[in-house]
Amino acid sequence: MLSTVQLKLTILLVVVWLSGCASSAKPFNTPLPTLFVDKPAMQTDSWAVSWWEPRHNEKLALAASANVDIVMLGDSITHFWETDGADVWQEYYADKNAFNLGFSGDRTEHVLWRLEHGAVAEISPKLVVLMIGTNNTGHRMDPAAYTAIGVSAIVTELRERLPESKILLLGIFPRAYSPYNEMRLRNVEINKKISDLDDAKNIFYLDIGNIFLAADGTIRADLMPDYLHPNAEGYALWAAAMQPAIERLLK
Repeated sequence: MLSTVQLKLTILLVVVWLSGCASSAKPFNTPLPTLFVDKPAMQTDSWAVSWWEPRHNEKLALAASANVDIVMLGDSITHFWETDGADVWQEYYADKNAFNLGFSGDRTEHVLWRLEHGAVAEISPKLVVLMIGTNNTGHRMDPAAYTAIGVSAIVTELRERLPESKILLLGIFPRAYSPYNEMRLRNVEINKKISDLDDAKNIFYLDIGNIFLAADGTIRADLMPDYLHPNAEGYALWAAAMQPAIERLLK
């Protein structure tokens, strides 16, 4: 059995060893191996597995015969253009050959998987509107730097697969009622990082999240009842705020 002195010495050595490990750790902007934010992965959340891959396959079949000028790529906030935002979509995008590639629950790695497995292989849009990352925050509280790496990987993938397409990269919408909520602050931090992807040539960053906020920074429940997803009125404001950029980039 260790004496008291030996035990204290052992604890001290462990502390010193851990400190050395911390000092030699990878830089913060390098993804942790367990996060996979920039590695393609299928959606495996239990509530999504029954419909996620079938939806992907349905979209592949539709794309094969579609004339697509605009792609909307993202998570549930984009997906729900097909439900809460359907009337607004019809008004703004029905005559613009728009195609919805939003999948509920998606994080950055899921979008990468879809791109790797043909999501845009059969289309040549003039414009891709991309918003992704809020589920990296909401599901796992990924560090902002890691989510930004995932978003950057998607942009790189899009540039390689669709070199003639412009990319309108949207800032992640605010979430949670309070401006001081940890998830809200995390998304703000992500947006600061991904805004640097704007090159004013092929990639254009646009942050319109303030349209959902009251003067005190809280989210307006009349636009986002769950403080995450827009309702019909919220989609109308989104479309109107985005329209000048879309018209400019489609020219």
